[in-house]
This record gives sequence, C-alpha cells and structure tokens, in this order.
Amino acid sequence: MTVPPLIEAHQIARRDPLHGRILLHGTDFALRAGERAALTGSSGSGKSVFLRALALLDPLDGGRIDWQGEPVARARIPVFRRSIAYLRQRPALLDGTVEDNLRYPYSLRVYGDLTFDAERVRALLGEAGRDAQLLSRPAAELSGGEAQIVALIRVLQLDPQALLLDEPTASLDPDAARAIEALVLGWFEARREARATIWISHDPAQARRVGERQLTMQAGVLGEAPAVRGTSDHQESIR
Repeated sequence: MTVPPLIEAHQIARRDPLHGRILLHGTDFALRAGERAALTGSSGSGKSVFLRALALLDPLDGGRIDWQGEPVARARIPVFRRSIAYLRQRPALLDGTVEDNLRYPYSLRVYGDLTFDAERVRALLGEAGRDAQLLSRPAAELSGGEAQIVALIRVLQLDPQALLLDEPTASLDPDAARAIEALVLGWFEARREARATIWISHDPAQARRVGERQLTMQAGVLGEAPAVRGTSDHQESIR
C-alpha cells in the first residue's frame, strides 16, 4: 500500500483580495515524510503566499489541500495546523519570560492532551547553543536571534509533522542563523521517516544546506530544480 504524502496540494491558487492580481497560479505539489525542501525566488515572487496557502493560513481562491490523503475539512483546520506548522520570519513573542512563551501553547484547546516538558525544552536550547538561564529572561530583552530560537523551540516542542519556515534567518547574524539551521536539522533527523520541512531562503548556499529538494518560485509559478546528489530516490517532482 502506497503511503500518501503528508501534504498534497491540488491546483491551489491565490489572488490579491483587493486588486484581483494572481499571486499564486494553480499549483499541484506533494510533500512526503523524509523530505527536506528549500524554496528560493526573488522578492514578491509568491514564496510566502505559497507557504501560507499550504498551511491553510489564508483562504484559497481555488483548489484544495489534502493531509495524509484526505481533504482538510474546515472543522479539522486547527488540528491540521498543529501538525503542519508555519513559522514566519519575525514571529511575535508574548509579554513575560521565555518560559511563559514556551508554556503558552499548552493553554490552547488544540494542545490540551500535551504537557510542558522542561527537560525537552532544555535539550532543545542546548542544541541551539543556549543554556537554561534563557528561560527566565524577559522576552522583550531578547536579541533577534534569541527571539527566533525561542519561537522555533515553541513550535518544535509540540512535535509537528512538517515545518514550513518562511525565511527564519533572513535578519540574523551568521552564528544565529547556523544555530537555527542546526536546531531544525537535529529535529528532522531525530525522526526523519515521519517529518518534513520546507525552508524559504534568499541565500543559495543556505538553500543547498537545508534542502535536499530544491524548489523555485517565479511570478507565482512553482518549479523544481534537479535533485541534489544524495537525495532519496523516492522524492517526487511537482505534478
């Protein structure tokens, strides 16, 4: 029996709600467990539009998203977003300490079956080169790199199936950027057979580091470059 993709897009499309301009042309796409994809393209080409459409954060103007082989009904969207997690470039942190921010998701109904795991959080901090003292610091005092690490750990501790990263290191210094890369790669490799990532980047060198599958976006049209050497044979092209 063939295992369906984690996410499969069928002719998804987006238009500018004010002017009707096409932002994303009808797109077919499949992301399977075990895949690390990188998405590159010029500013305004539709990269973020595509990623947000995959995460069902914005309404589709055409097409549908399947999750593990089934269409995502409106009632299932909160659970879908728990499993298919989107992280924007400058995620917002709440007032309070870092630990307050990391505990916050567990107050939401969709995560009611989970409990905060301080040991797991300390391990994730260690993988990012930070110690547990960061937990007691006010979120408002964090540097851009520290804030991005906290936002990423806030997602990773919840064990999503796929991580959709929208230029998470664009405004960070090289050391902070590499810490983010290491954190994501460590999370992925811990359960490669069940996880997947898509990473938007403007840096071709970073795209090669973080993605075995190379995607491109131009004027709202998604394309795919030839597979990077060493990429798994099972990876599929955009249909």
